[in-house]
Amino acid sequence: MKIAIHHSPGSFSDRWIEFCEQNKIPFKLVNCYKSDIIDQLQDCETLMWHYHHADYKDVLFAKQLLFSLEQAGKKVFPDFNTAWHFDDKVGQKYLLESIGAPLVPSYVFYTKQEAFEWINTTSFPKVFKLRGGAGSANVKLVKSKQAASKLTKKAFGKGFPQYNKWESLNERINKYIKKQVPFFEIIKGLMRLIIPTTFSKMHGREKGYVYFQNYIPYNDSDIRVIVVDEKAFAIKRMVRANDFRASGSGNIIYDRSHIDERCVRISFEINKKIKSQSIAYDFVFDGKNNPLIVEISYGYAVGPYDLCPGYWSSDLVWHAGKFNPQGWMVETLI
Repeated sequence: MKIAIHHSPGSFSDRWIEFCEQNKIPFKLVNCYKSDIIDQLQDCETLMWHYHHADYKDVLFAKQLLFSLEQAGKKVFPDFNTAWHFDDKVGQKYLLESIGAPLVPSYVFYTKQEAFEWINTTSFPKVFKLRGGAGSANVKLVKSKQAASKLTKKAFGKGFPQYNKWESLNERINKYIKKQVPFFEIIKGLMRLIIPTTFSKMHGREKGYVYFQNYIPYNDSDIRVIVVDEKAFAIKRMVRANDFRASGSGNIIYDRSHIDERCVRISFEINKKIKSQSIAYDFVFDGKNNPLIVEISYGYAVGPYDLCPGYWSSDLVWHAGKFNPQGWMVETLI
């Protein structure tokens, strides 16, 4: 079997290539952006592409290409079950509700009237989200009916840019203060106030729906569990200072004793139902200390998980030591 890999530096593909070279697995590099990609794959049984939610080209056609190849009998990563709901919180709501997963109560409306009717009868605070975005982007704590109404009017009016330049600048400043990024990142953020990203220019605004989740208070962190091929590893992410969001904070605890194994068990159970190759599950805890899923994602950064001290197999047995989840992804296909 020969594996085709679309290589994007800094993505899963770095580790895929290294794993194939070390284990003498036949592979070739391909370019999924070329019109002749189908011809490029003639001598390959498998395509692996870690496509990105913030690349407008990937958003346009990555799923369509991968799922077409899957229909033609080729193995792909990510496959349909793994990625149809990627960067789509509304899709995730329907999926997790349909299988009875412990999802944070979530609400979506496709008309302004229905949204206002709900706003007038619900309690606050709530969490407003756009369908897409990672690292806590496009996520706001809505503290009042008036604030929710304002967001709803905008959702059914001019809409929201996928890239919030002011929020991005604040995020860069906070990370610089914590010494997580160099000063040049602030300069880039200032430039983005004038020059928009290619993604924001090409993607257009989000509009025509509004999505809220219940706010789950008293969480100073979340738990992220990643399941790959009947194995799971996990981290605890602390929330930002004076904030409620943990994703993208960069403040990570790796100690296994900080991981509630109920989250690991639930992740394995859900993954068995949805049949994904690799998914990250983000958990918070309600007032009765029950784990609730906030959202899921096939894609995540590579480096932060290198410090995980071990992993669980699906029987919840702990295996201490270093591991290579990207290598596991290759193994699922061969």
